[in-house]
Amino acid sequence: MAAGKYNFTLEQGTTFSREITVQDSGSAMNLTGYTPRMQMRSTHDSSTIGLTFTTSVSNAAQGKIQISASSTATAAVEEGMYVYDLEIESVSSGVTRLMEGQVTVTPEVTR
Repeated sequence: MAAGKYNFTLEQGTTFSREITVQDSGSAMNLTGYTPRMQMRSTHDSSTIGLTFTTSVSNAAQGKIQISASSTATAAVEEGMYVYDLEIESVSSGVTRLMEGQVTVTPEVTR
């Protein structure tokens, strides 16, 4: 399965929370035994991680993954454009990239 393309905006200093549903051939993929992970960086080949998101399988049978970052974590990210990807890993299937794209971090004014 090819990774989906999705660009989004991350507001500096706010709590970020999203739940996604992973589908395979139109049905929810059973994520039992999978571990998700997601990072963003300034470029694809950068060795510096801009943000590591907190990820978890919130409902394995329904293919649900919870992605979040605290307001403290997002406040520490400089405004600008970043790239990210979301992957899942299992011992039996290896690593699969689910989503990738660009993140626009908008600056916080009120602190």
